[in-house]
Amino acid sequence: MTDYTDRHGNAHAFGDTAEQRQVRENDRGYVFHSWSAQAQIDPLPIAKGEGVRFWDYDGNEYLDFSSQLVNLNLGHQHPELVRAVQQQAGRLATIQPAVANDVRGELAKLIVENSFAGARSVFFTNGGAEANEYAVRLARHHTGRQKVLSRYRSYHGSTATAISLTGEPRRWANGVLDANVMHFFGPYPYRSEFHATTPEEETARALAHLEHTIELEGPQTIAAVVLETVTGTNGILVPTPGYLEGVRALTKRHGIMLICDEVMVGFGRTGSMFAFQQFDITPDLVTFAKGVNSGYVPLGGVIISEEVHNSFADKPFPGGLTYSGHPLACAAGVATFEVFESTGLLAHVRDLGERVLAPRLAELAAKHPAVGEVRGRGLFWALELVVDRATREPLVPFNASGAAAAPMSRVVAACKEAGLWPFAAGNRLQIAPPLIISEADLLRGLEIIDAALDVADAEAEALRAQ
Repeated sequence: MTDYTDRHGNAHAFGDTAEQRQVRENDRGYVFHSWSAQAQIDPLPIAKGEGVRFWDYDGNEYLDFSSQLVNLNLGHQHPELVRAVQQQAGRLATIQPAVANDVRGELAKLIVENSFAGARSVFFTNGGAEANEYAVRLARHHTGRQKVLSRYRSYHGSTATAISLTGEPRRWANGVLDANVMHFFGPYPYRSEFHATTPEEETARALAHLEHTIELEGPQTIAAVVLETVTGTNGILVPTPGYLEGVRALTKRHGIMLICDEVMVGFGRTGSMFAFQQFDITPDLVTFAKGVNSGYVPLGGVIISEEVHNSFADKPFPGGLTYSGHPLACAAGVATFEVFESTGLLAHVRDLGERVLAPRLAELAAKHPAVGEVRGRGLFWALELVVDRATREPLVPFNASGAAAAPMSRVVAACKEAGLWPFAAGNRLQIAPPLIISEADLLRGLEIIDAALDVADAEAEALRAQ
């Protein structure tokens, strides 16, 4: 029986301990893992993936509710994406970015035509962090200014400027790599920094805070404001009514570029091709990666407005990458647009989000005392877990580790034991399955989360009793 094939094309059945042992030994012997103490991890060897599922070497099946790192929008081994990469490799595997290439140009055209009015061009990168690096560089050269503002509770990547933009604990140990980045608070009604009692009040006070920050930093010194259109790993925070429109008005008033980081939420995650399209704004620069081709070959980029593009009409842009617009990656990107079009995928995402996820998650919140709040759009949702709904004390402390993080670890373990691979961050279970997920699989995943929330309820009760 063939359950999976190895890198040589040999067939194997699940439970092949020798094959699994070799994979694990090579990983532990030679691979250096990100964000990890190397001696304290034991990565799970994965044998194969298909659609919305993947399997380990023992045959344990996992329903992928995190789309890996929220990049696998079209799921594992999508036949159209695999075919596109294979066909491109057969006719032109790679070519340098200084020449014109058919598939690179076609993808750039598709992205521009599906983005914002006034979009002009695309600069391709290898991923999201580089996209944010280059968006900031474009803004700085265009404006002649150096400062950049970004929000707390954000993640923008781990390269120098990108990690400086990041407004959460992964930034701390890296020091100050870009001294011209400053942070401000965005809206988060459930844990308001502004003592707001309504979403509208939160918007007004958050905008006043940003306006004061701009005034005190000197608007003439600020090149850009960078924000995740919908905050991702740090809580799936959907902008409060009028907030993004207010930010756009402030930036326009002072000649500041608005950069929307759509690395995680671009390409359908919230039910539109880009999340900013659900708001009445036109950004100057938009960064993307992940869902542009589901990570089948690394790809990211910056969508550039006409105004910024024209700054470099007669002077060279000082930057570039060997693999900018790699043909294999772009071929998968073009195929991604074709799949969206042929399957009506955006409508599918909106339907599941509005008809299935929103009401079912509301039911789970009503049922489980450990759920403090549910929020999200499309196929991008968060359940914020708390010790006590009245005090809103999180189930685990901010930036918890070790024993302090154990309550969430046990909730995550309950999900995995039941066959669901969750997206967990801080005190939140976040939901981000592949966009191709069926209603039946979505409901199955929610059943597993329902049972895991029983564990969360017990953990919260034990903490209240201490």
